[in-house]
Amino acid sequence: MSRPLIGITAYLEAARWGTWVREAVLSPPSYSRAVEKAGGLPVLLPPLNVGGIGDYVRDLSGVILAGGGELDPALYGAAREERVEEPQPHRDRFELALARAAVQADLPLLAVGRGMHILNVAQGGSLIPWLPEAVGHDRHAGAGRTHAIQISVSSRLGEALGDRAEVTAPHHQAVNRLGADLLAVAWADDQIVEAIELRGRRFALGVQWHPERGEDNRLVEALVEAATG
Repeated sequence: MSRPLIGITAYLEAARWGTWVREAVLSPPSYSRAVEKAGGLPVLLPPLNVGGIGDYVRDLSGVILAGGGELDPALYGAAREERVEEPQPHRDRFELALARAAVQADLPLLAVGRGMHILNVAQGGSLIPWLPEAVGHDRHAGAGRTHAIQISVSSRLGEALGDRAEVTAPHHQAVNRLGADLLAVAWADDQIVEAIELRGRRFALGVQWHPERGEDNRLVEALVEAATG
């Protein structure tokens, strides 16, 4: 049986190799390695042609909405937040369209970090534009800092990980209003949403942390299993 093709969203950035500095399609190799380890075949999706998304959705077996920079607050009706990096309209536009098409086609979907925010906004939800100010601390923003999360045991996430997990998830934004048909299924101790699931789909999960890093590959395995089925 052929292995399922798993599309992974990517950056479009200036990059240097040798004496060249050129615009390049970039993706941390941890995503592709995690997909390979889980039994899938990774395919990078450059944020270029929104018109080709229908072909991606038809030909792929699953999608990972990868992490990255913050979304443009205008996409969910918020004011510009000067403390976050400049938005990338080309990537926002491409990934929002891809998320909507994947949901409509019931294509298995794992949304990581920024990807979880994309999924929420694609479903009509909103974000907290600057999380440290909203919660009164910076524990969510610390790189390399782990924290415990509580997981709904009745969720797909709970089936994979149990009722608790230790995660590393530096982020300056978070889910505010949930989008249509989305459920919060994991929370930090300050009740910030750490994971969401879309009801009525084979597999549509968003997590605030990076399951493609480290040794625990259960969520990517769950995606590939859903894509195989």
